Amino acid sequence: MASRFVSIWFRHLTTDWFAIRQQALAKHSGETKPLLKDLPFVLRAPSHGRMVITAANAFAERKGITPGMVLADARALFPDLEVLDDKPDLSEKLLKRLALWCIRFTPIVAVDPPDGLLLDVTGCTHLWGGDERYLEEIVKKLNARGYDVRAAMADTLGVAWAMARFGNEPLVVAPGRHIEALLPLPPEALRLEADAATRLHKLGLHQIRQFIQMPRASLRRRFGPHFIMRLDMALGQEMEGIEPVEPVEPYQERLPCLEPIVTATGIEIALQQLLETLCLRLRHEQKGLRSAVFKGYRVDGKIERIDIGTNRPSHHVSHLFKLFEIKLPTIEPALGIELFVLEAPKVEDHFAQQEQMWEGTGGLDDERLSELIDRLAVKVGAQSIRRYVPDEHYWPERSFKPAASLQEKLTTNWRTDKLRPLNLLATPERIDVTAPIPDYPPMLFRHNGKLHKIVKADGPERIEQEWWLQQGQHRDYYRVEDEEGYRYWLFRLGHYHEKTYQWFIHGFFA
Repeated sequence: MASRFVSIWFRHLTTDWFAIRQQALAKHSGETKPLLKDLPFVLRAPSHGRMVITAANAFAERKGITPGMVLADARALFPDLEVLDDKPDLSEKLLKRLALWCIRFTPIVAVDPPDGLLLDVTGCTHLWGGDERYLEEIVKKLNARGYDVRAAMADTLGVAWAMARFGNEPLVVAPGRHIEALLPLPPEALRLEADAATRLHKLGLHQIRQFIQMPRASLRRRFGPHFIMRLDMALGQEMEGIEPVEPVEPYQERLPCLEPIVTATGIEIALQQLLETLCLRLRHEQKGLRSAVFKGYRVDGKIERIDIGTNRPSHHVSHLFKLFEIKLPTIEPALGIELFVLEAPKVEDHFAQQEQMWEGTGGLDDERLSELIDRLAVKVGAQSIRRYVPDEHYWPERSFKPAASLQEKLTTNWRTDKLRPLNLLATPERIDVTAPIPDYPPMLFRHNGKLHKIVKADGPERIEQEWWLQQGQHRDYYRVEDEEGYRYWLFRLGHYHEKTYQWFIHGFFA
């Protein structure tokens, strides 16, 4: 597929933004003062002790006022000129914001300072009915936002940039005709350094057609390697890459809408269609997603977004749809969503599981268990669900650890030869005991202000510390039951005869 690129030129980027903001504030407050968009106005900034014009709107330019002019000279030309203070780095911030907005037309959008954007639209234009309608839609929507733009499309970034700023209609250059479109343009259309363009004009070379056939060695000698590089980029003889404002996910599907979608049913249909397309691709590549993002680009420029995650790679459409379905009500379409995007930032290998003829199904390898955990995680939060695996330590609170994933294999087996409480405290809690007997559990103990009388007991079970971790006293554990039938796991820290022993509660049996 032949590459196609679009260059967007914001002819009055910063002054347009000031006019848009002033109009919005006036509408909100009900003011009736004249709008900036209907007046000649400029932006100013100090430079070497004097005020200099940094930007001028179209009305001011028609009065002969241009950027770089001293403000006093501009007022002499037009005394009623409106003047506002420029904001540092405003154009850079505006271009970044507009580039993110333009992702609704293509995933590859780059900033082109100081007043433009570059779009790689290869394979995108058919979704809008062709190159002309695609470019018209971009210009129409940016004009509706209040920006004065020119946009052009061509086979190379260089020609698209040149046509947007110096070309005549039509601004959609037909495939394979980019060199022909470049010939009548001035040298500045090649994005040359100012000195090189000035020298070309002094030599009487006012159009690219006048020097494009000259020997490359002569051009390189007179104008330098940068000149040759720009010329080759425009002609398509040297590749020119662009750096997107947002990295393009390898696994991404897009669904533009002919009319903005405002209903929950329409959003569900869009999600279902995107999931089917993405999962079909994942299935063919033996991949499964571990995380996915569903985005809706609204007409007003805002982006609605919901995320899901899975415990294991999945390309099961109905399961993934159920995970998204719980969060779909949080999407607010407002005036409508005109583009839906589904991305899978994290993808892993997913091979078909071989069926076992003689062994039963279930366990951690059962996809149904994984899907159940996914649905629970969406409802209660992934942080509320934990899996633990045994760890090789003696003390009970160290004998297990959180699993990295549902599929993590055990490095040691759970201990099943001794009874352990269902609820184990992360840190043992000190208790007060009465009537202790050497090497026996106490007859009474007090925990959280409540006195418990022990009627049954079993033990002791001695558990030592690992000498390679720390030195200290051992623990003697007892399983006890109080008069109400509740069972506890108590231990004495240290020997009874040492007189420094202490009693703790460490868990609760079912």
